[in-house]
Amino acid sequence: MPDPILTPFAARRDGALDLLKWLALLCMVLDHLRYVGWSLDLLYVPGRLAFPWFCLALAANVARAGATAREGAGQWRYLGWLLLFSLLSEVPYRLYIPDPDTLNVLPTLALGLLVARAWQRRGGLALWLGIVAALLGGLFDRYLMFGLFGVLLPLALLLVLQRRWYWALLPGLLCLAANQWESLLPAARQGSQVAAWAMVACVLAPWLGLAILRRLRGVSPPPMRRWAYLLYPGHFLLLLALRNLLA
Repeated sequence: MPDPILTPFAARRDGALDLLKWLALLCMVLDHLRYVGWSLDLLYVPGRLAFPWFCLALAANVARAGATAREGAGQWRYLGWLLLFSLLSEVPYRLYIPDPDTLNVLPTLALGLLVARAWQRRGGLALWLGIVAALLGGLFDRYLMFGLFGVLLPLALLLVLQRRWYWALLPGLLCLAANQWESLLPAARQGSQVAAWAMVACVLAPWLGLAILRRLRGVSPPPMRRWAYLLYPGHFLLLLALRNLLA
């Protein structure tokens, strides 16, 4: 019997995958509430779940598309939407986040999608685009949110998607590396509970995400469709309005 995670999109809607996306969105909003003007440093911890869960959702989409006999035209549309909203989100991102030193997260996800598809297809245009994406991730590591490690995280999650739960600890370490462990580790050693729990969240995030996909297949949250791309730039604008009201 085929794994439901790999069942083609047209055959069924994966409620657990939609739930994972909603939870990732919630964690992202909680993380960004830290910049609204309140003292909410503790929200940094659930915020560490957002990016790996978005990467896991991306990896699951790549795996499900690869289970079909088609070349995966939907994956190219997926890439197109990521690139489009990468551009549309940059201004709201920079208006809301104080002194950002990287681009918004969508370019990292777009490059990660190309790398994951290159591994899955292992030939043709997809392979060459994946190689270019990995090279760009390395060259522009300092400008990408979560850097090269973030670009490689969707591939790592794709590789462990159908393995036993303990394999998820490997992308967990990659997630920790993508989250400035050089700052988190010294802070945790100096007694920062936020830093310590953030490190735990990074390591366990892929395992928790896989548990959601495998254990909660019977749930039926509202499906997250293309309109959901608007939520990324939109939440920056809403939080910016809230901050201006509180000022």
